[in-house]
Amino acid sequence: MEASAALGLQSCPWIGPDKVGRKGSGFVRLPNRCLEERRVSTVRFGDPRRSRALFRPGQAEPKITCSYKKAPGPENIHNSFDEALILKRKSEEVLPYLSGRCIYLVGMMGSGKSTVGKILSEVLCYSFFDSDKLVEQAVGVSSVAQIFKDYSEAFFRDNESEVLKDLASMHRLVVATGGGAVIRPINWKYMKQGITVWLDVPLDALARRIAAVGTASRPLLHQEPGDPYTKAFAKLTALSEERGKAYANAVARVSLEDMAAKKGHEDVCALTPTDIAFEALIKIESYVSETAAVLKRHCIQGMKS
Repeated sequence: MEASAALGLQSCPWIGPDKVGRKGSGFVRLPNRCLEERRVSTVRFGDPRRSRALFRPGQAEPKITCSYKKAPGPENIHNSFDEALILKRKSEEVLPYLSGRCIYLVGMMGSGKSTVGKILSEVLCYSFFDSDKLVEQAVGVSSVAQIFKDYSEAFFRDNESEVLKDLASMHRLVVATGGGAVIRPINWKYMKQGITVWLDVPLDALARRIAAVGTASRPLLHQEPGDPYTKAFAKLTALSEERGKAYANAVARVSLEDMAAKKGHEDVCALTPTDIAFEALIKIESYVSETAAVLKRHCIQGMKS
């Protein structure tokens, strides 16, 4: 177990480090992590004349841990095991309701979509994709920031929509979307074929995290002058006002502020990725069970009429 940095201008535990995409041949391989599912599906994204990147699941496995501030000890290891077991049991309760539908995580940049998404994919035996990485691989450029620089934001958004369109034809995926994926209605058409979950994080916590890790990978922030925290908070505030209603289109909302209050934490950075993943499963379970109940009532009414 790795200790985390302290709070303040340090990254929150629910945030994983940014990773650079890999170049290759233009195919995406879907990893099956469960022993009973050994076949690997392959699919091509976007224009084959432009796609040159090969996706291979080589990211570090997400660590499910109850504490990111203490060195591992018997008590921490025991608590970590308990949390992992509880999370797995909840996933087994939710899984039958999903019927193979994909889960799309939406939210602001730095909200922990990739970190939480990897944990969800593990416990659900789903495959995980980061839509930003898929765009990088399809275009053959190593970062979103470089795509913005070499081409344009509109070019990136067009490719992002193509990736989401392709993902919508698949099943059993957890997809971490880019922060701006919600601004195009067509993307919601694709994502609504699955279950959308909004990770709602206070702007102050996002700004602290982004200021700590830097803005090089954040093209909408990198060119802004001034103090890292101040410019991050100002830009995030503007983006939140622009995108807030779009994020609210998600069928489930995970509010880290509400979670922290319930647990007695003064700072959302005290929450672990496991905490957030568990809350996401609860919200998903609530949505799918309510949907199933509504359909059942409609069927009964149809039979009576």
